[in-house]
Amino acid sequence: MAGLALEGPNPDVDVLDGINGLAKDAPAWVNRAMEYIGEYGIIAGLAVLCLIAWWFARRRPDAPSAVAGLVWAPLAAGVALLANIPIRAFVERPRPFKDHAGLEVLIPGKSDFSFVSDHATLTMAVGVGLFIAHRKYGLIGIALALAEGFCRVYMGVHYPTDVIGGFALGTAVALLLAPLAQALLVPLTTAIGRSKAAWLAWLVRAPGVVVDGAGDGDGAAGRTGRDAEGGPVMAAGTAVPHGHKGRDKDLAA
Repeated sequence: MAGLALEGPNPDVDVLDGINGLAKDAPAWVNRAMEYIGEYGIIAGLAVLCLIAWWFARRRPDAPSAVAGLVWAPLAAGVALLANIPIRAFVERPRPFKDHAGLEVLIPGKSDFSFVSDHATLTMAVGVGLFIAHRKYGLIGIALALAEGFCRVYMGVHYPTDVIGGFALGTAVALLLAPLAQALLVPLTTAIGRSKAAWLAWLVRAPGVVVDGAGDGDGAAGRTGRDAEGGPVMAAGTAVPHGHKGRDKDLAA
């Protein structure tokens, strides 16, 4: 397949020229910054965002489930990139700078096919995966993915439709496979939460605890569970009510 070429006026090329034209007029340091951000920086930022989300997800009463959702975000990106391999081979669209002279290409030498953008696919899959697990972090991730798409066109290495296709592929994989991923990952993170590596899935884990309620774990209810006999178990760092202290003293006596 030749690669999504259109006869006559081509809005895809017009948008490419408009966005890439910004690079022609920008100072050299701006283009160097955009090159780094678009090639590595945003992906690194998403990795840090995933780590921050994981760090706080372990405090939730439903921590194993929340952590499983966060694990799915980078896994979704990997699955989406694998799905893109046959798409690129089928479409066989050349990079825009090979068909359109005069572009300001910030990263020359790319010889693989253009549709769809791996960077757009990866970042949007992570962003949507984060959104499924935690809306606040997910919105930040999606915003970073949109910025990544802009950078790829600005750098002259992708058409706008390459980026849109990547966004669609990443979103589809993250959303459609999320139920299956949760079904497989939640038992895994739950088992980890019961192991010596419990800190990976649950910041506070007492043996035999079944956590009450749901929510983000910021309140007292989120910090309290029940032991195997139905008695309350307080998370580490939580003050024990006065009545419980008095009862413990009576039992000791």
